[in-house]
This record gives sequence, C-alpha cells and structure tokens, in this order.
Amino acid sequence: MENSKHYFWAVQLPDDIKQSIQDKLQSLKQNFAFKRWVHKSDYHITLAFLGAMDEQKQHTIINLVGNSIKEEKAFNLTIQGINIFGNPKSPRIFWGAVQHEDALFKLQSIIQQSCCDAGFILDSRPYNPHITLAKRWGGDQEFNSALLEKNNPFHDNSLSFIADRIVLYQTNLDKEPKYEPVKTFMLRS
Repeated sequence: MENSKHYFWAVQLPDDIKQSIQDKLQSLKQNFAFKRWVHKSDYHITLAFLGAMDEQKQHTIINLVGNSIKEEKAFNLTIQGINIFGNPKSPRIFWGAVQHEDALFKLQSIIQQSCCDAGFILDSRPYNPHITLAKRWGGDQEFNSALLEKNNPFHDNSLSFIADRIVLYQTNLDKEPKYEPVKTFMLRS
C-alpha cells in the first residue's frame, strides 16, 4: 500500500486543556522516569484505531463517520486521575484517566460501528478511554504504583472540558508533534 501512515479517530482536547495537562506533568517528571513524554499537541482520547488505509478507504470512512455522528451532541469530560498499562513494575504506557461518561462510550460505539461497516478490523478489547501522557518506563528502580495516588495532579484539581471535536488523525512517526488532523467534525452544541 502506497500509504504507510496510520490513522485513528479521537476526541480532540482543547488547547488550554492540553497546556494545563502539560503544566501539571512538569512536577511529575522527577518521580516518573518514562523514556518518552507525549508532546502536548498530541494529547487526545482515541475512539478507534484504524491502521493504514488508501485514499478511497479514507474517503469512505470520513463519509460514514460524518453521517453517523451528525446528530450527536457535545458533552462534558473530566480528567481526574493517572494510571498505567502494561507490567506494573515496568509500565508501557502512563495515562490520564477520564471520568466515566456515557456519551463518550456511545460516541465510541457509533464510530466503531462505522469503521466496521467500512471493513476495518478493530481492537476487540473493552473500550478504556484515556489520554496517553508518556511511554516506556525507564527508571533504575521498578515502578511503584503507590506513586499514582500520591502524585495524582488531578486529584484536587480535575480538568473539565467540552468534548465537541472528533478528529481523524494521521500518524507521522518522524515528526514532533506526531499526529496530524486529516478531518474534523464538530458535535452539536
């Protein structure tokens, strides 16, 4: 396939929220020795990872998703915690947790169905909305999960925002930031 870039649908975070996340993470970096911290412009909440696709399939999925979400309303989301994926002693992913919001799960389900209708094979694991903050533990010591509660920058100061933009992103692994918007849909206010 001539296009080796990967694509995914995500909730775009407002710029002020991205900045607030980055500001909150500055004090954490000394306690959390991850090898790669995500660029603030790349913070998002994935809805469906598609992988590679050609232009025709991209056109199809943009139309399907656009039609399927045109009646969906914007909703409030709150970032309230931090957590990890992978080996508890050497985590793969450090992430920001969003409070459970039915509207987010409904939206993800609609987009996932559109992607399946377009012929994409998606991850079958239960949806776990999150914001990737850093990758690959690189500390000299094993990761201490007690640090998650002790150093949660969102515990007393959760971040709330209106989720109103759904974006098809293209991944550019050789650039910083890595994710480039291809198509944006606004949810109804």
